Amino acid sequence: MPHEGSLLQAAVVFLLAAVLTVPLAKRLQLGAVIGYLIAGVIIGPSGLGLIGNPQSVAHISELGVVLLLFIIGLELSPKRLWVMRKSVFGVGLAQVLLTGLVIGTVALLGFGQPLNSAVVLGLGLALSSTAFGLQSLAERKELNAPHGRLAFAILLFQDIAAIPLIALVPMLAGGTHDASSSDSLRHGLQVLGGIAVVVVGGRYLLRPVFRVVAKTKLQEVSTATALLVVIGTAWLMDLVGVSMALGAFLAGLLLADSEYRHELEAQIEPFKGLLLGLFFISVGMGANIGLLFSSPITILALTLLLIGLKLPLLFFVGRLAGGLGKQSALRLGLVLAAGGEFAFVVFKIGRDQGLFDASLYDTLVLTITLSMALTPLLLLLLMSRWLKSKPVTREVPAEYKDIDSDNPRVVIAGMGRMGQIVARILRAQNIPFIALDTSVETIEFTRSFGNVPVFYGDPLRPEILRAAKVDQAEYFVIATDDPDTNIKTAELVRKLYPHLKIIARARNRQHVHRLMDLDAQAVRETFYSSLEMTRRTLIGLGLSEAQAAARIDRFKRHDEQVLNRQHLIYDDAAKVMQSALEARTELAELFASDRTDEEAEEAAKD
Repeated sequence: MPHEGSLLQAAVVFLLAAVLTVPLAKRLQLGAVIGYLIAGVIIGPSGLGLIGNPQSVAHISELGVVLLLFIIGLELSPKRLWVMRKSVFGVGLAQVLLTGLVIGTVALLGFGQPLNSAVVLGLGLALSSTAFGLQSLAERKELNAPHGRLAFAILLFQDIAAIPLIALVPMLAGGTHDASSSDSLRHGLQVLGGIAVVVVGGRYLLRPVFRVVAKTKLQEVSTATALLVVIGTAWLMDLVGVSMALGAFLAGLLLADSEYRHELEAQIEPFKGLLLGLFFISVGMGANIGLLFSSPITILALTLLLIGLKLPLLFFVGRLAGGLGKQSALRLGLVLAAGGEFAFVVFKIGRDQGLFDASLYDTLVLTITLSMALTPLLLLLLMSRWLKSKPVTREVPAEYKDIDSDNPRVVIAGMGRMGQIVARILRAQNIPFIALDTSVETIEFTRSFGNVPVFYGDPLRPEILRAAKVDQAEYFVIATDDPDTNIKTAELVRKLYPHLKIIARARNRQHVHRLMDLDAQAVRETFYSSLEMTRRTLIGLGLSEAQAAARIDRFKRHDEQVLNRQHLIYDDAAKVMQSALEARTELAELFASDRTDEEAEEAAKD
């Protein structure tokens, strides 16, 4: 092929294909992964033939998965991994064994495969795509959702399980049964030695190295060091026969508590995105699309069979072992129903060892690729029709619903960032309060810090307010991040409990005016933090502490006066705009007067 001889030409082909197809796929709400797969099919041997040998980029593209696992490791920590042990080694193990057993049985009894081939087929197809699954969750901002966390745990176990599975394939193929136990022992020691080098190096050597590199203050050296750590670890693990991706994950895990974690993540992220895209392009290039035209019914039937077997099994595991609700379990199944990238590795070894012929291998690769292409379409279809209209909610535990209130002086609605700070200070002062929230995750997180009196309840429901004994409180603090909810809550509380003092979180000035109409004290959510940022900026620009404080105090008092004046006309946009222009001129004059007074005082001292 003419383009194979030139690295620059190959790079242009890859980049052009990605630039043309990925934005189109995103615009059609198919996701970036589908765009990369389509790009690979177009430029590969089954398409235009611009890149004739997909294997030529296979090793480079695998670095995308390696970098992805390294960043995942960075975002974890050994403590957090220990907390996740039940999800990773419990639910993950259950998923792999159950799915492998069912698919293996279908291959054995339904398709007449030999037992050893059926075992490899079952376990290989039980694996899901780490790159595809995490990318899909990240695009939909669902990594921290219940099904997102469980999907991550299952994928992590699958990456770990891929190592013994890859080692198992030659044994099942009947290869080298005569190999001495000393060879197996030597290989085991090599693996342990490689892991020990990574652990010891990550714990004791990398931090001093990063410290020295940081002192150079050269961005390119920092980037080179970050890439050296990831690629070097992956190479070492590959050398001793361990998954490169797992080695990179281990390196990231060891650096998760490092002070250089955020810098490493920033250095690696651009390379990860590009190489991960290249990985999906290489998958698309490797698909034998000719099979789809010669045997379309067979290929499509096998693809639907794979998804049809894995999806209900994942739903079942998510419900029973993972404790997910129906919608979350369905989302879990949709994200992980496709085949995985490690299956390509497992089946390639199986083909080389004689477990599969070339035709079956091509069929398996195309089936997995199509399953990756179909699952985003299923996600899009089901979420738009059913899941989108029914937001994912966890079942509320009974102890969260039973509001136990003992004469609170303060009731807090909303335990987000602002509500938690109010609660912490009240608790430290031993002031009795009760908090309400409609997020099970928020309640669970808040209660994990001790016996915090936070309960599940919608403050817009009068019976909830009665159960919280709002009538006995002195203050009602509204701290949710939804302006409309805050106003509606203030209206209801003012109507039912007119004696109560209300302090409410406000998004902007218009929101402040609407709360003032309800005789509620409005606190603008970013006002005081903005004043503090301005104060520090003024000091940095040369003003003294006293001068900066005086400027901030002057602005604060003037702004409150303007706000009160504008409250009388806030429903007239033209008058509000005129008032704002006048206020700007006023403030400039006040600051000029303050500077004149300060200069006069300085002259008097001299």
